[in-house]
Amino acid sequence: MAISTRRDPLTYELVKNALAGIADSMAVTVVRTARSFVVKQSMDFSTALCDIDGEMTAQGLCVPLHLGAMTPALQAVLARYRDRMAPGDIYIVNDPYHGGSHLPDIFLFKPLFVDGMLRAFAGVIAHQTDIGGRVSGGNACDNTEIYQEGLRIPPLRLFTRGEPDEAIFSLLETNVRVPDKVLGDVRAQIAALHMGEREFMQLAEEYGADALQAYMRDILDDTERFTREEIAGLPDGTYTFTEYLDDDGIDPDPIKIQLALTIDGERITADFNGTSPQCKGSIQPNFPATKSMVYAAIRCVLSPDIPYNGGFFRPIDVVAPEGSFVNAQHPAPFAARALGARRVAQTVFGALTQALPGKIFAAWGGGEFGISIGGYYANRKPFVHLEFHNDTSWGGGPDKDGLDGQPGPMSNLANTPIELLEAEQPIRIDRYGFVPDTGGAGKYRGGLAVMRDFCLLEEATLQIRSDRRKFRPYGLYGGKPGTPASGVLNPDTEPQDMPSKFIMTAQPGDVYRLVLAGGGGYGDPLERDPERVADDVREDKLSVEYARQEYGVVLDPATLAVDVIATETLRQQRRRDNLTERNGHR
Repeated sequence: MAISTRRDPLTYELVKNALAGIADSMAVTVVRTARSFVVKQSMDFSTALCDIDGEMTAQGLCVPLHLGAMTPALQAVLARYRDRMAPGDIYIVNDPYHGGSHLPDIFLFKPLFVDGMLRAFAGVIAHQTDIGGRVSGGNACDNTEIYQEGLRIPPLRLFTRGEPDEAIFSLLETNVRVPDKVLGDVRAQIAALHMGEREFMQLAEEYGADALQAYMRDILDDTERFTREEIAGLPDGTYTFTEYLDDDGIDPDPIKIQLALTIDGERITADFNGTSPQCKGSIQPNFPATKSMVYAAIRCVLSPDIPYNGGFFRPIDVVAPEGSFVNAQHPAPFAARALGARRVAQTVFGALTQALPGKIFAAWGGGEFGISIGGYYANRKPFVHLEFHNDTSWGGGPDKDGLDGQPGPMSNLANTPIELLEAEQPIRIDRYGFVPDTGGAGKYRGGLAVMRDFCLLEEATLQIRSDRRKFRPYGLYGGKPGTPASGVLNPDTEPQDMPSKFIMTAQPGDVYRLVLAGGGGYGDPLERDPERVADDVREDKLSVEYARQEYGVVLDPATLAVDVIATETLRQQRRRDNLTERNGHR
């Protein structure tokens, strides 16, 4: 990476890494002080430092969906308060129509003053357990307008010169079901802002405030230059791909995401013309979320040495018609917008497979599942559990199988430990594990689907957000798609197949079983090493029957040893059958 010669290169690197370290220190502060599972355990939050114009200079622990969200929210704050900011101020916003993402994501920003002059901003996004609205957890798919989703907070001053605005805290406390968790997490965000301010002040004292600001500008400019160099190494062209979501939970029709990805010299344009119109339900992303997923997917194919900051965004243009699914307009709801946003990322990966054949893995299986459970104990004390299942199945790749039960590439979240969940919530996990025969067959198979049974111990509102029932995770280069997701109510007593998106009142003893989709396979399954197939059978990832059916591998049912002759005979017959079938379609 060629850097600016205007300043000392050694100091430049020290400052760049120190700023990233400050953002990470802020993240550690959130983890140590937050109250809710969704923030403390799942780590659904992000931290950043931004320059005085709102451009992100450094990002800490990162949820990719937050990657492009910090700047629009801060710029909305600047539009209202730029000339009225003072040391000790903290600003709050969550409204998607004022720079926010979706209502559960509360943004806090603190202007950082040195010697009375504004030098930077510290920012923290955190997903709150509840934000009011008609359904506990604030994540319902069947909202039809933003007004149903909870408390909307335009850019407001939460602290003035270090003094809290108790009216805003009271308003927030009154409008959420679990104020101890929500206010606890907001205070964790505030603690992180103070940490960021303290460490930034130390950095300014060491290097000088003017020099520090200049280095921040250089970091952004050099990141842009580095990104342009990386993009220039990609093959020019326009690459198209189409993905679908099953439905929005209200209308049964599938939703199309159409992408034309153009690489032209040092720039990339992601054009979503042709995408379905915005839907009635809340699974659609707003434009900042769409851009975040485009940025995050493109980052995956460029050098990992590119810093996390706004300079990376500059050579990437995102075009999305207003009123489309990927750029919904007022009063569209966004509560479950992560479902649609992550499918945007899979669409970008699909286009990149054409630009970079042999470099991109097949579609991952989960990452879109969300569950919220809320109600009241007999003493009327409320409970809310919110979780996004991140033990997904990765797609197979150019030289390895898809991962089993790992956070998806656009997630970067963690699971809540079952012991903690059962200790605090009226929920019991009866079953949790991998499902055999679910990864898409391929030379490198897709990751296995994960199954979990939730048993409710109190009457509660159960809300489910999922997808991948009709449109399975795609395979690549002859690899087969992963198995579809499913959901069953009371699977061991009176089984009832449930839709991918629903809200119901569950009774004590009701069990909801989720099965995430399997990851897509990569390459021809008949090219998979028979011994690797046998290993999968021995590890209960595949059945003997599935090995024969999908991979053409014949195993001794007693010893699970490969029958080499029978396997080669069966595979030759399968290849002849496949060739005959292809010729018949010409």
